Amino acid sequence: MRAKHGRRIVAGTESGLFVVSGDDCGQIQGLAGREITALARAARGWWAIVEGRTLWRAARSDSWREVATVDKGGATCLLPLPNALYVGTESARLLRLTNGALAPVLSFDRAAGRDEWYTPWGDPADVRSMAVDRAGAIYVNVHVGGVVRSRDGGRSWAPTLDIETDVHQVIAHPTRPGVVLVAAAAGFGVSRDGGESWKFRNDGLHAGYLRAVAVSGETALVTASTGPGSRRCAVYRKTLDGDGPFERCREELPEWFRSNIDTGCLAASGSAVAFGTNDGSIFRSTDSGGRWQLTAKGLPPVQCVAIE
Repeated sequence: MRAKHGRRIVAGTESGLFVVSGDDCGQIQGLAGREITALARAARGWWAIVEGRTLWRAARSDSWREVATVDKGGATCLLPLPNALYVGTESARLLRLTNGALAPVLSFDRAAGRDEWYTPWGDPADVRSMAVDRAGAIYVNVHVGGVVRSRDGGRSWAPTLDIETDVHQVIAHPTRPGVVLVAAAAGFGVSRDGGESWKFRNDGLHAGYLRAVAVSGETALVTASTGPGSRRCAVYRKTLDGDGPFERCREELPEWFRSNIDTGCLAASGSAVAFGTNDGSIFRSTDSGGRWQLTAKGLPPVQCVAIE
């Protein structure tokens, strides 16, 4: 393993949780050898899904304890809110942590259009990612099922995108109410009115199949490839409000990544950006993706990344 200076990066892998800090890249021993399915940073610490079955919490990124168990279906993603924690699962279910236990969000089971959700390979759709905007609206990305939204704290849900857009990740701008971004098989989408309307842009990309999206200040970043099994993946950036095309991130990066940089594997916090790859490498930028450094390598395949 190798690390370089910068903010702490937390990476969940197929075989453990790692923290990159300065020149150190260390493994969290209590989770060594265990698959980390999802990571989320909250105001009072961290949350993680371990092996798709258990929910863990930490006040710091290096001190973890098990909190709850997922009874049915594998857990896929997390959304911490000031007064709640949501867990997305396989079979397109949504759970909420209540009194130390995970309870189904029954209103989500009644979401409009649910009967049309599907996967091309015939399995039930999954909840793939979630976000909340500054106005408090919750967005849930179903794969394949578009993005559904709740504006009343999860009591009701409405679709915002045609399901054939094939969304792989939804995020919300951390400071701008109603600004929501998606990475999809149809490309990069932005809504500036809380999901009422969307605009898609792919100009400048070598291909329009996107798996991950992040926002660093006023810069949007995406990972783009030619398809699910692509061996030609790259990272791009553009000004969120500009009309110009995407620009490929090149400095200190390989010409191509040989597999997709997946949902949850690209993260930003302020001007800091990081992403992890299937070959166990982590790259970091301190200027919203302008310049990059290889900050760790030799890890197990990276499943999720967050910045502390």
